[in-house]
Amino acid sequence: MKKTKRMEILFLPTERGTVKVYVFGFKSPRSLGQVVVSYNDVSVEAKGYKRNKTIIKALAQLHDLIVNNPDG
Repeated sequence: MKKTKRMEILFLPTERGTVKVYVFGFKSPRSLGQVVVSYNDVSVEAKGYKRNKTIIKALAQLHDLIVNNPDG
């Protein structure tokens, strides 16, 4: 049986750059998936079983890193 890897890429444009969201997995309803979110030089990874909640979780983690970064 041949397995094919599936990846989705979402680009979210902002005034200061582009947020890139890479989504791996989530092939069937209870399968594990991975989301990687990157913005400029900051990236965050999250794993979960629900695609939408995992994307939101990764974006929230990225937001926390950017807001709490003392370098600006």
